[in-house]
Amino acid sequence: MSAHQGDLRGGRFGAALAIRVIPGASRNEIADILEDGTIRIKLTAPPVEGRANAALIDFLSKILDIPKSKIDIIAGHSRRDKLVSILDVDAETIQARIVRRKH
Repeated sequence: MSAHQGDLRGGRFGAALAIRVIPGASRNEIADILEDGTIRIKLTAPPVEGRANAALIDFLSKILDIPKSKIDIIAGHSRRDKLVSILDVDAETIQARIVRRKH
């Protein structure tokens, strides 16, 4: 897997994604995948009162076709750089869905 396709970590129960959120954008979209595998995601929600975090979970649920209950921000709640856990889906499946949405 090349670094440009994302650097997801497969685990026994799911996958973890490094995400950099860009709040206040004109539309929700995957903007880029950085050299280190971090996925840059633009969100229309402002970074106020958890709105961008809620929008991130909603966006990931839609693009990955995964219930919101399986997605959790495990680090970076008040920062742009976040670590997101996705349960019951392997890293390869997540990788394929993100790459498909990016292109």
